[in-house]
Formats: sequence, structure tokens, C-alpha cells
Amino acid sequence: MVDHQRLIAARKVVQSSTRASEGGAQSIDRAATLLLLVGRAGVAGARLSDLVAQSALAKPTVRRMLLALVRAGLLDQDMTTRAYHIGPEIYALGTLASTRFGIHGAALRSLVRLSEHSGDTAFLSVPRDVYAICLHREDGGYPIRVQALEAGDRHPLGVGAGSLAMLAAMTDAEVETIIAANIADGSLKPHPNYSAARLRDLVRQTRASGYALNPGMMLAGSWAIGVAIRDARQRPIGALSIAAIEHRMTPERQRELVPLLQAEAREVERRLAKTKAGAEMGKRGAR
Repeated sequence: MVDHQRLIAARKVVQSSTRASEGGAQSIDRAATLLLLVGRAGVAGARLSDLVAQSALAKPTVRRMLLALVRAGLLDQDMTTRAYHIGPEIYALGTLASTRFGIHGAALRSLVRLSEHSGDTAFLSVPRDVYAICLHREDGGYPIRVQALEAGDRHPLGVGAGSLAMLAAMTDAEVETIIAANIADGSLKPHPNYSAARLRDLVRQTRASGYALNPGMMLAGSWAIGVAIRDARQRPIGALSIAAIEHRMTPERQRELVPLLQAEAREVERRLAKTKAGAEMGKRGAR
């Protein structure tokens, strides 16, 4: 059944947008309304019929806009239930916007220190389903910079140093599930250096060495090392990595930089734990 208050609110948005504009702005307002309605539907998703009723738009209009939003990655459609859900690009944008709280805020000082000490580029990545999203890029002072990764970029878990560090920190069952999913949906096709067998080998090497190494597998000449950031249950919630041109990532320099990455990852974990503890104390004090 359609929620009455949600229906009224959505119709007001559409009606006001109709009065305000008859052109492109109206389409943007309508698309934004559909995004909000899908988001508010929660984990069950939103059906086309519900969105038509809630938005008071014609069914062909709603369907056309939903398809455009799916193509842009802003929405996903479940092929079994046909329900619409918030898409991966919304998550990426939301994650990039959350710069005041959470892992981004806890890691920012560490990223600055890593880039200043190394002179190279430091990254913060976070896991999302079977992908890794680059949340922040901090360039160092060295004049030649790698171009393999930018804030907002998304790659299959295991592709890239930070991404591999997070994958290796997961259970064997999770690793197999993620590899299978990324092969099945074609996500690994743009990354020919990464096969299922190669990813398994990289996971084993990462676990044995204590850090992930990307020897130019994403972009020739661009090397990187990464370590996972874990929560209190030792689950990977992010990764710190440093990338540089190949001749600046020799085995000797890796041995110099890895302890710095590991120390900063532990520092981020301590900050997150402290922030969580403070928030819990605040909640108890408000009761």
C-alpha cells in the first residue's frame, strides 16, 4: 500500500517543479523525486507501479526516467523482483560527500603524512559489495604522479593495491564469492592482468607479506602498496595505499614505506574506535 504522507510530499514536489519550469529543469526535478522515493523505499526497493502512484507522473515518463537513472548507475533494478534500488554511483557520491565524519575524517591526517613522507600519492579506499571505491587522493611533492586512480573511481575488489589489501583481509569464502561475482558480471574484463587464479595468488601473497603489492598491473609503470584498515571485529573497512612510478617502488623502498602504512592504518583504527566510543557515551548521556 502506498504511504499517504509520502504520496502527498512527492506530488507537491512534482507540482512545484511543473509550475517552476517546463524544460530541462523539470526533468531534473522529476528524476530527483524518483531517486528520493526509491531511497525511502529501503531494502525492499520500489516497484514501478508504486513510483507512478507516489509521483503522480505518467507511467511511460516514470519508466523512461528510471531507465536513464539505471544507465547512469544512480539506480539498480533487481532482475528477479523488478524492484528499483539505489545504485552504486549514489553510494560513491554519498561516500565522497561524507568528509566530516567517519573513515574519511579519521584518515585525512594519515594521508597527508604518508604523502609528505613519501613524496608520492596516498589513497584511501573503502569496500562496497564486490567493489572498492577510492575515497580520497592526496598527492605528494614528487613532480611525476601516477594517474591510475582518482577519488570516486570504482574497481573490482582485488584490482589495485588498496583493493587487494581489503580482499585479502576477508574470509576465503568471501574471496571466492567476490571473484566469482566479478567474473560473472564482466567487471574483470577491462583488467586483463587479473584472472581468478591470479587473484587467488595475490591474496595468498598479501596475507603472507602483510601488505598488498600492485606491480603495474592496472597501469603499466604505476606501482602501489596497500594495507587494510579493520574494525573491532577485524573486518576490512578500508585501506591506505601509496602509488608511485615503478623506479620509486623498489623492494628496498617498499620495506621503508610498508611500516609507515601499517602504523597509519592502526592510527586510523584507533581514531575510529575513539570516535565510536565517544558517540556511545553521548548516546548514554542523552538517555
